[in-house]
Amino acid sequence: MKMKSYQITQFAQPLEKRTYAIPEPHGSEVLVKVDACGVCHSDLHLWSGYYDLGGGKKISLIDRGATLPFTMGHEVAGKIVAVGPDADQSSIGRAGVVFPWIGCGKCSSCKRGEELMCETSRTIGTRKDGGYSDYVLVPHERYVVSYGNLDPRLAAIAACSGLTAYSAIQKLPALTGDDHVVVVGAGGVGLAAISLLANLTSAKIIAADISAAKRNGAIRAGAAAAVSNESDAQFIEDTKQICGGSPRAVIDFVGTQATGQTALALLGRGGHMIVVGLFGGEITVSISMLAMRNITIQGSNVGTLEELRELVAVLQEGKVMPIPIATRAMSEVNDVLDELTRGQVAGRIVLAP
Repeated sequence: MKMKSYQITQFAQPLEKRTYAIPEPHGSEVLVKVDACGVCHSDLHLWSGYYDLGGGKKISLIDRGATLPFTMGHEVAGKIVAVGPDADQSSIGRAGVVFPWIGCGKCSSCKRGEELMCETSRTIGTRKDGGYSDYVLVPHERYVVSYGNLDPRLAAIAACSGLTAYSAIQKLPALTGDDHVVVVGAGGVGLAAISLLANLTSAKIIAADISAAKRNGAIRAGAAAAVSNESDAQFIEDTKQICGGSPRAVIDFVGTQATGQTALALLGRGGHMIVVGLFGGEITVSISMLAMRNITIQGSNVGTLEELRELVAVLQEGKVMPIPIATRAMSEVNDVLDELTRGQVAGRIVLAP
């Protein structure tokens, strides 16, 4: 038996379809047959071979231990079809979403249940071969979270875009109906955050995006207002006018120098800024002002296995408005990556083998 995998063979070049033998699970491993795999914006960084740190500095994936050929895809939903000799045999046939942010299992972070903080991670789709394939190996069945009657496409994107939004929201201060939260970037992850915020908090949500179509989508997802951030000065003025002052928090799902600097400029006393986006750049921060104004700047990167379980439970309640999801054939992956690069994707695209 053979499987198809779409792999990076050269950075920034089209993925190549290759055929391999279906892997055999060993030890506690389980083999998941892929039903759906989301295409994430962070895949573009992997595809290019580096992350931009700003100031001309980059992190090379080769320097971090990446080897080619490599199969991306970390938003995977599917069924367990085979297990290793040390795995739970009764898990065969179970449908679930794969938690990809897997650590070494031995360090203090992993033992605390914070595997995404592990310095020697085994992340599926970024360190280990992922779901742009017919099958994917998972180290243990506990990383395959049952999703019940959820649409497998929605379950798949919960592993990253949904989890990233959910975990960022969990880092917010306690909010009331008098508070405003600004969500910068109304793409797939930003829309997920708006939908979740509208159901998990009573705060008023302001969405910011340069695209009018995405701003309209944000209103449909639950934002009370949407503003353009094409002009930094106008964005700040418009947002403060809506808030009647400064927002309680800003979540930046873009992560450029411009969005980071304007997010910081929006904050008043006690304001909380959460940075999620990875476009890259640098911001200038007055150290003394952080203390004098009690400002918090916090990074947020995906989430924990427990948070994924919580998120799946929230989604199963059916109260959260799902973001737009388009399904494409796995064979169209290069077209999808090109569309994502050019900013032509509204919501999320999920590949089906």
